[in-house]
This record gives sequence, structure tokens and C-alpha cells, in this order.
Amino acid sequence: MENAPAPRTNREDPTLVGRWMALWAASLFLLVLIGGATRLTESGLSITEWKPVSGILPPLNAAAWNEAFEKYKQIPQYLDMGHGMTVDDFKGIFLWEYAHRLWARLVGVLFAVPLVLLWRRGAVPRSLRPRLVTLLVLMGLQGLMGWYMVMSGLTERVSVSQYRLAAHLSLALVIYATALWTALDLLAPAAGPEGWRWFERRLRVLTGAAFVVIISGAFVAGLRAGRIYNTFPKMGDRWTPVEYWMLTPAWRNFFENPAAAQFDHRLLAVTLVLVCIATWWEASREAGHSTVGRRLSWVAVAAAVQASLGMMTLVFSVPVALGVAHQAGAVLLFSTLLAAWHATRA
Repeated sequence: MENAPAPRTNREDPTLVGRWMALWAASLFLLVLIGGATRLTESGLSITEWKPVSGILPPLNAAAWNEAFEKYKQIPQYLDMGHGMTVDDFKGIFLWEYAHRLWARLVGVLFAVPLVLLWRRGAVPRSLRPRLVTLLVLMGLQGLMGWYMVMSGLTERVSVSQYRLAAHLSLALVIYATALWTALDLLAPAAGPEGWRWFERRLRVLTGAAFVVIISGAFVAGLRAGRIYNTFPKMGDRWTPVEYWMLTPAWRNFFENPAAAQFDHRLLAVTLVLVCIATWWEASREAGHSTVGRRLSWVAVAAAVQASLGMMTLVFSVPVALGVAHQAGAVLLFSTLLAAWHATRA
């Protein structure tokens, strides 16, 4: 009697790949928050070298800690701000940056290893393979971008360049959005009504607007602009800051003027929140209890929560806990808009 053919083991498994992408997107979300905490605690320049492999281990004895501290003492940030800092103080900022770099490495492993294993067993849908390879390349570029950002604060500046900070965050959001979109493609295929084409365009624009608002927040963080004009809704006793146009040429004010950066971020954020809530209200009668309706409800909730977090973060002069919560709220709002947009696609 001939043996029966072995069951086929190499087959596409979109659900498994989708769950992996959802978990990986969650790890990226956490990485963005750790990066935000690193920026808020002024920790990003505490590690002055880039060692992708040997840098996995932190200093393990007093001599190694003193050596790392001596290297930090050579950069402008310490010379400008670090007088009186002890080794124990240095350990506090070092460990934030170390956690950021370590988690970034782990995120890379959590992508590369499952990708190889799932690809070899044939679980990755063929149509998805170019996108996943692109993500792998972007992860490598993000590591280089992170070091390029740190380099900007090691020679002449006392902090990293706000332009490079914004670029680093932009690439992180692109990677996160691609991962989340892929998970939604595989686990919750879009099924928007044909008559909602106009609404799909609206959500596409709102998602892009949320991206722009988050990046405007990176300029606020890079310029430490959240620590001035800690009043709301006015900036001091005015609606617009007197310093708005103090730089020339005029375009520099949008990216290098702390008062202008904060005003722009306020204006963009308030507009986004109001339009998000109005969009939910406008579509709620048509969406009902559908997937689109539920996701739009989460958009409205996320917008309201983020507005509250933004005001509190500003009024209390950006304490670390509130600053991280505000960044989390921004990414959550971006995520809910992306999910709602995805659900409207026919």
C-alpha cells in the first residue's frame, strides 16, 4: 500500500502574519513613547558613540561608568548644562537613552526573525512580500537616522537638531503606519460602502493632517518651545506671540522660532481636533453601529482626550509624565484615524 501524500505545510497564512504585524506595531508604539521620554529628560546625548552590537551591554562596573561619563563631559551639552552632575545623575539620563536604543534593537529583531521564519514556511502572502522587505530597509535607515540625529548634538549644539528630530520621528511614523495598515489589511479587510467615497477622502486628509501635527510637535520639542507661554488659550495676554516674525528670512520662524513653533502647533492641533469631532458628528447617523461608526467614535474620543492632554501638558510646563502621555495620545489619534480611513475603503 502506497503511503498517503504528506499534508501541505507551506501555505500562506494571512491571519498569522496579521497578528504578528499587530504585535509589532504595538512594539513600535512603545518605542515612540520611550523616544519621547528620552527627549523630555534630555537624555538623548548621554551615549556619545554608536555601537550597534557591543552597545547592547551597558557599563557593568564603576570604571566603565566613569569612562562613559568622561566622554559625555566632552560634548557641548555637558559644558553648558551639566556642571555639578555626579556619576549617579549621569546614570539616570544614560539609562533612558540606553533603554531607547535597546528597545529599538529588539524591535528590529522582532521584525527580522519572524519575517525569515514565516517566509521560509510560506506563510507570508506573495503580494505582501515587497512591502515587508521595504519595511526591513526602512528599519535599517531609521537606525542610521537616529545616529545622524544624535551626531548633531555632539560638536557645536547643546541639543539635537530639531530638523533631524522631526525627520527621525517622521520615519518612525511611516514605519508604524505601514505596520498598522498591513495588520488591518490582513485581520480586518476594508468594506466601506460605495457611497462613502467622499468620506474616505476626508479621512485620508485628516490622517495626513494628524501626521503633520505630530511633526510640528517634534519642532516644539526640539526647540523646547513647550516651556514658554504656559497659558491657554492665549499666549500670555495675546492670541499670537509678539516674537512670531522675529527671524529672517520669514520661513525660519516656522522651524527655528520657539514662540512661532508653539503657536503653529496649537493652531494645527485645535483645528484637527475640531474637524475630527465634526466629522464623527456628521457621519454618525450614516455609519450607525457599523465598523466605520465604531472606529469614528474612537476617533472622537481620542481627539477629546488628546486636546485635554495637550492643554495640561502646556499649562504644567511639560512634566515628563504628561509629555509622554501627550505623545501617546497623538499616536493614538493618528492610529484611530488610520483605522477609520481603512474601514471606509471599498
